[in-house]
Order: sequence, then structure tokens, then C-alpha cells
Amino acid sequence: PPPCPRRRTHSSLVMLMRSVLSRSVRRALCSRPVNQSMGAELKRTASRSFSSITDPSVFRSLKPYKPETYKDHEQFLEVHRKSDTTLNLHLDTSLLEPEGIHPDKIYRNPSVGLLYEHACRYEKGTVIASNGALCAYSGDKRGRCPLDKRVVDEPTTNQDVWWGAINIKLPESSFMTNRERAVDYLNTRERLYVIDAFGGADPKYRIKVRVITSRAYHALFMHNMLIRPTEDELMDFGDPDFTIFNAGEFPANRYTEGMTSSTSVSLSFAQREMVILGTQYAGEMKKGLFTLFNYLMPKQGVLSMHASANEGKDGDVSIFFGLSGTGKTTLSSDPERLLIGDDEHCWTDDGVFNIEGGCYAKAINLSRDQEPEIFDAARFGSVLENVKYDLISREVDYKDNSLTENTRLSYPIHYIANAKEVSMGPLPKNIIMLTCDAFGVLPPIAKLTPEQAMYHFMSGYTAKVAGTEMGVTEPQATFSACFGAPFLVWHPSKYAELLAEKVEKHGAHCWLVNTGWSGGSYGIGKRLSLKYTRAIIDAIHHGELENAEYEKLPVFNLEVPTSCSRVPTEILNPRNTWDDKSAHDRQVNQLAQLFIDNFKMFEEGTNQAILSAAPQLAK
Repeated sequence: PPPCPRRRTHSSLVMLMRSVLSRSVRRALCSRPVNQSMGAELKRTASRSFSSITDPSVFRSLKPYKPETYKDHEQFLEVHRKSDTTLNLHLDTSLLEPEGIHPDKIYRNPSVGLLYEHACRYEKGTVIASNGALCAYSGDKRGRCPLDKRVVDEPTTNQDVWWGAINIKLPESSFMTNRERAVDYLNTRERLYVIDAFGGADPKYRIKVRVITSRAYHALFMHNMLIRPTEDELMDFGDPDFTIFNAGEFPANRYTEGMTSSTSVSLSFAQREMVILGTQYAGEMKKGLFTLFNYLMPKQGVLSMHASANEGKDGDVSIFFGLSGTGKTTLSSDPERLLIGDDEHCWTDDGVFNIEGGCYAKAINLSRDQEPEIFDAARFGSVLENVKYDLISREVDYKDNSLTENTRLSYPIHYIANAKEVSMGPLPKNIIMLTCDAFGVLPPIAKLTPEQAMYHFMSGYTAKVAGTEMGVTEPQATFSACFGAPFLVWHPSKYAELLAEKVEKHGAHCWLVNTGWSGGSYGIGKRLSLKYTRAIIDAIHHGELENAEYEKLPVFNLEVPTSCSRVPTEILNPRNTWDDKSAHDRQVNQLAQLFIDNFKMFEEGTNQAILSAAPQLAK
């Protein structure tokens, strides 16, 4: 008679369990050292009948494998270095002894996988998105806190710093109080993460950076943003040149001299240290390092720049300066050119190098259609900061700005397919300053003299439009010196003079490109088509505009080409696109006056050649 279905099922289950048990025993016997007692126990287990194995007491009697006792930590690390590459536990806690930190566990340059595990296990609200990226939250602070940034007032650097609203003085004693507060907090943590890596792709100017943090999310962020060392480089790392103490989960004492809130981001150029209290926003670490480069590089005759850079097939490098919304990321991402970096660079006598090893892109409204390379960079190893996602599917909603408009994506630069393997390039050929002029009076393209380049560089102009902020009903000019005022250390003229010197020495061409409005101001005219702006950038790269015919526009005294391939001739002179010519002329004067008023803060300490490049109001 045919076998009973229940018996057949039971028989199959028995065979399956025997198979699993057999594999488990073989794996246990072969995968690791077995002491005598354990080996005997496993052999007895393997020989028991299936009925006896179903007794739970058998499994309770099996003891987990424990490693042998090692003479010291070094022996333990030596034994496990090859057999367990995911250990990532730096047992020698004296690593942070010079900083006065004595944690139970230090994870030095841990693997991405371990950081994922710890972030999800120990940091509330952290999940893995459906695309593989780590979704993390920075708490109440979801952007930088420029009003809480302080620079230590110390004798060795006092005369170098451009003191004021950007660089607010902090007494050295207050810095040490904040440092001790951060160290005390870090000493209370069960585990700490240390990232030892580099800032600066050029070995000649490279800085050894150490990040000490209690959050796995912060460690992964800086793992992405810094230049990751090889195993040999890490072994020979030595003492860091710059140390970041990130105790952002713990507040500053607002009664400490120089503090105005429970948040403090303070830098000491003399001690080469940065202390973070009261904010968990990861971007503070990245910009702290950039601020240090902005101090150190000009002392060596190197221009540090808040700009992106790419390189053509013939080795021609272009630098793109521009504030938010001007198209810096979009226009520097060119499938025909290699990406050197998206945000922070230095210009030396030998070429250009990226300060970072990663990118920190805005994620709001991110889509594959508009920015495919950045969209696809959101994968395993990336950090999505302060984004909303579906609780079931873990799909990220890039349009959701309920937490912040400043949603961010951090990823290693090699996640971009056309990124250079080493983020360095030859001397720049073209310097492109991007602006989004909502007044509709700046030309789509203008060729700048070295003096004009310095003037517009120091001005750092773009415009806000109605609807971007509460109370904005008409275009409003925005100026950020050197296209990165919050991160400057020296007077802006220092950076402008370096730019002029290098432009003249190396023969770079300077351009002003307007990606804003034409035919009228915002609300009347239309924004310039991206295809026309790309055509202008292509004309710059192909050398077409170097020998073009030019005409000079009054007031701003800008030279504009009379023609450009794939661009309508009539839009090259903004006045031609306005129906009301007199309204255009009034708007030109209005914007020129805003430039003049803004530049008054720079007049002291700025040479006459730069001052002469200011607009001349029409009478």
C-alpha cells in the first residue's frame, strides 16, 4: 500500500534534520580549533540517535567555543588579524591616552558592515533603506550652526584671523573647558569609534586627521568624507595633525565664557583641535577640516577653494565656484569629463587637488532623471541624513521636507562612475563663477579680467527669489565672500589676491556664468534654459569663446560674446530680452548699488586694482 502522507512528511523531516545536524557538526569540527573536551563532546553528539538528539538537554550541554588565553593584546590581534577581518576592535586602549580618554572599547577604522550593525543596534531611529544606504538622524540640529562657531584667540594666530561675525573670538581657557567637557563625556561611553584618515589628496599638503566619536553614524560619515588610508598607511599613521573631538550628544555649558547656547563648535589652530558639543549634525566635522585648510594653505601660497572641479580628456581642468542653487553640482557633473571633486579643493603651483575623499550632496528632490549618478550613489556604504522613508518598504521619500530642507547624502567619491581614481588634476584652464541672478540683468556669459574676477570672487553673489523664504516677495541679493564666507579664516582679499596671482601666472581664463533669469526679473522673465547654459559651458571647454568677438555692457563693464554656438544671439545681451528697456536700466543700477554697498566691508585691506573693478552707476 502507498505510504501514509504523515509518515512520508515525518520521514522527510527526519532526513532534513539529520542533514542539517551533519553539516553543523562537520562545520564545527573543521572551521576552528577544537580542544579535546569539545572534540569528544561533538563526537558523542554525532553518534547519538536522532531520538536522543531531540532532547533539549543535549543542546544545553554543548558549550560555546572560547578562545585560548593570550599573553597580551598584541598576541590576540596577531592571531585574529588574518582569520577575523571583521573584528575591528582595537584592544590597546592606550591609543587615546594622550587625549586623556580611556574607553572600554575602541573601534579604530572599523568596517562599513560593523558600523551599520552598531548604528542600527545602538542609535535610535537608524535603519537601512531599501537602496542599502544607512538612514541616520542628527537630532534637533539638522544643519550647521554658524552662530555657535568659535575660533580660539591665541597669540600665535591672532594676527592672521579675520575677526568678526564669521570668526568669533573664544578665550583659550573656554576652549580647554569645552575640551575637558567633551573628554569627560567620551570617557563615559561604553564604546568609541576612531577614524584615522587624511585630508588632501596631494601627499605634499596632506593632513593626518583623527576623528573621535561615540556615534557609528558619525564614524561612517567621516570614513566616507576623508581620504581612506591603505593598511600600510594606517599602520604607519603615527600622531594626527588634526583631532576632532565629537561629543555632540552632550551639551556645552552655556555659562562658560564665550558660549551663547548649549551648542559649541570651536577650533584651535594652535592646538590643531576641534571640539563639538550640543550638535550631532555630521557636516560640522567636514567643514571644520575645510576651515583648517582655509587657514593653513594660504600660509603656503596655496589657494583653498569652496568649489567643484572636473577634467577634460586633454587634461584641461575647470573650477566651478557657486552658491546653493546656481548649478555648481549639475554643471560640474559632465559625462564627457572626469570628476575631481564636488566641493572643496586647493590650487597649488603644480595643479589642483581635492581635500576630501567623498561627496556630501543635497538629497531634497533627488531623482534618477535629474541627477542619475548621485541618485545611484545612495547604496550600501552611503549615509542618508534626516530623510523620511516608508516604515514598511524602507523606500526613501526624497521629496519629503518635513524634517528639514537640508536632507543630505554622504558617499565615497568612487561611487561616481566617472570620478578620477586619484582626486588630483593639472593646472586649471578655466575658472567659472556661477550666479543665479533673479534680477534678470547679468548676462548668461561674460569674460572677466583678473581684477573683475577678484571682485566677483570676493562678492560671491547670487539671489533669493520669492517663495524661498517667508517674507521674500521680490528678488533679494545674497553675497557670500569667496563663495564660502562661513569657512574663511583670513580676510577675503587674501584669497582674492592668491586667485589673481595664480590666474596671471598660469594663464587661466575667468568667466561669469548666469544661470538665472532672462527677459525680466523673477516673476516676469524666464529662467535661462539648462541646455543653453550647458552649451555655454561646452563652448568654454572647447575654446570657442577664447577668440570670440565681444561687446562691453555698461555699469558692470562686462565683456559679453556677440555669438555662441547653440545659444540664441539675442539672449547674450540681457537688455535685448527686456520689453521695457528703461525698467532694465533701473534694475541694473539697483543691483550695482547692492554690489557697491556689500563691498564696503572689504574696502579696508583690499588693493586699488580690485576696488576699481566695481560697477560704475549710470548717471
